[in-house]
Amino acid sequence: MLRRAGRQRGIDAEADRLQAILRAEYLHQPPLVEDALGRQALALLRQLDTACANADELAAAVIEHFEAHPAAPIIASQPGLGALTGARVLAEIGDDRSRFADARALKAYAGAAPVTRASGKTVAVMHRRIKNHRLADVGYRWAFTALTASSGARAHYDRRRHAGDHHAAAQRNLFNRLLGCLHHCLATGQPYQESIAFPHPQAQQNAAA
Repeated sequence: MLRRAGRQRGIDAEADRLQAILRAEYLHQPPLVEDALGRQALALLRQLDTACANADELAAAVIEHFEAHPAAPIIASQPGLGALTGARVLAEIGDDRSRFADARALKAYAGAAPVTRASGKTVAVMHRRIKNHRLADVGYRWAFTALTASSGARAHYDRRRHAGDHHAAAQRNLFNRLLGCLHHCLATGQPYQESIAFPHPQAQQNAAA
């Protein structure tokens, strides 16, 4: 069961720990009460099995339809985006390329672009609260997964953390950067390229020179 759940390390030790818990002696209820509770647990497990089966069927259908979409190869080429998260992004931004005039419009729609508020001598930069919350939710998952899928994304996140950003702010900034890459790739019809999205600092210095 642990292996089917995706666990890869410490399986034997965890199995022994669970077996020790389940085989230990505990206080009992009267037999009729225990029988009723057992039947209730089995009924709940059957409902859970049905829900899991329905979720698997829905996921398979989503993947099938997403992979048939013309934009799927470009979206799936982005680091950190799989078929399911890519389908979620596509569903939220749509496939009308003229919907967003530029990358800034897409970033604002997703809530990744910051908002600057000024009053007198006070200037505050805050995150957007009016946004597409479904796209923002999958964006945090996207950015988190990209940390291990892209060395450039990891370096960008680390730079933001060293600059003083908290985890959520650094992750939101990375999501903002990834959205810009996605918008460019969709607009030009080309897949993601790590060397262009996150060029090496030395390459940036040479280009500036």
